[in-house]
Amino acid sequence: QVQLVESGGGLVQPGGSLRLSCAASGSIFSIYAMGWYRQAPGKQRELVATVTHGGTTNYADSVKGRFTISRDNGKNTVYLQMNSLKPDDTALYYCNKQPPIAPWWGQGTQVTVSS
Repeated sequence: QVQLVESGGGLVQPGGSLRLSCAASGSIFSIYAMGWYRQAPGKQRELVATVTHGGTTNYADSVKGRFTISRDNGKNTVYLQMNSLKPDDTALYYCNKQPPIAPWWGQGTQVTVSS
C-alpha cells in the first residue's frame, strides 16, 4: 500500500510562489505516472499537472506557463513549483497516481492566494 504525504502549502499573496512536495512510501512509486490535483471549495477535484515515470510533463491550460511538475524517483517525491499565483489557484492540493487510485488520496496541502 502506497501512502502519499503532501506538504508545502500556505498563504501567499497574488503573484507569489510556493513549492509543494509529495512524499511517497513504497519502492514501486517510480514506475507510475503521477499527478497533482486540486479541489477548491464547492468545485470538483481537477488534475493540474502530470509527470510520467520518464519525466514527460503535461499541464492544465489554467496553470500552463506558471506551474512546473517534477519528480525525484530516488527520493520517491513529486514536486509542484507554483509561480505567479492567482486567487483562483486557492484550493486543497493533492498528489496521486495518474489516473488516480482511491486508496492513495492523502490529506492534501492547503494553498491560499490572497492579499
